[in-house]
Amino acid sequence: MGFFRAIDKGVEKFASVGLVICVLTMLFLSTTVIIMRWFDVTFLWFDPFIRHIVFVSTFLGGVIATGRGTHIGIDILGKYLESKNKLGAQVWIERLIAIVSTGTLVWLISASWDFMLSELKYGKPVFFGIHSGFLTGIIPIGFGLIAYRFFFLFLKSFEEKEEGEGASHA
Repeated sequence: MGFFRAIDKGVEKFASVGLVICVLTMLFLSTTVIIMRWFDVTFLWFDPFIRHIVFVSTFLGGVIATGRGTHIGIDILGKYLESKNKLGAQVWIERLIAIVSTGTLVWLISASWDFMLSELKYGKPVFFGIHSGFLTGIIPIGFGLIAYRFFFLFLKSFEEKEEGEGASHA
């Protein structure tokens, strides 16, 4: 479990640092675009570059939210079980959600990989000569990181259960 925890910490650190860099870059470039327009100066690559940074930051935010358990979710059943003090059932619901989310994301990774390959074949350079196919690689990478976080939450749920049982018998 230590190996998976180390990977998860690395993913968390990567996503956190990457998100800060993306937000600061977006802020700087967006402000620069506004100021440059006052002087009728334009760099054509700024706008598509900013759009792709927004795209990257969206996935990085999803990676962070998934690891912290603050991702978007409808938790009616979980709240109901919690109110009825059925914590064992609630844990299994959370495990089911984590493993189904992981499976769904694996399917999305496959679909986005196919999309990336198609874009590599038929796409064109977007800015700085970077091909649109490489830029769409953001999608399977982002889904992959989120899938790993869900998988780790699934694994971690068993570890916490075992620790909790050991603590109650002590």
